Amino acid sequence: MNFQTDIFTKFDKDWALLAAGDIDDHNAMTVSWGGMGTLWGKPVVTVYVRHSRHTFGYVEKNDYFTVSFYPSAYKKALGIMGSKSGRDCDKDSEAGLSPVKAGESVSYKEAEVTLICKKLYSDDIEMKDMPDDVVREYYPTGDIHRFYIAEVVDIIQ
Repeated sequence: MNFQTDIFTKFDKDWALLAAGDIDDHNAMTVSWGGMGTLWGKPVVTVYVRHSRHTFGYVEKNDYFTVSFYPSAYKKALGIMGSKSGRDCDKDSEAGLSPVKAGESVSYKEAEVTLICKKLYSDDIEMKDMPDDVVREYYPTGDIHRFYIAEVVDIIQ
């Protein structure tokens, strides 16, 4: 497996889609917080999902998820995937994205790169351990994130 990228902008500036479930029952959301590296001798990705997000339940109940990256022409589609809820609409159709099976999960045909990820560890971020200014800016309602560390088991390019 080989994937070379600018890890400091891939999530923050380019955004990504986090998807979980299978081809018949899945949900995806745009993520701009994440990281890639090595942990426990394995290539890993870390993503953050608020408990309130519809995708949260899908990531919780599945052992695998995908993180996929897209050409800049799909920025509007990623905006739709991040601002609408799969509880209320068919985000895939509204965004013009085509779901495809990806390992034990799902991704999208339009992706440039898809990381197939197997969950290794998760935990909630504790607001009591954060600086006050971060809590005020990012958690004014207490809607915290759970972070997921997952092994990258395959890369589809």
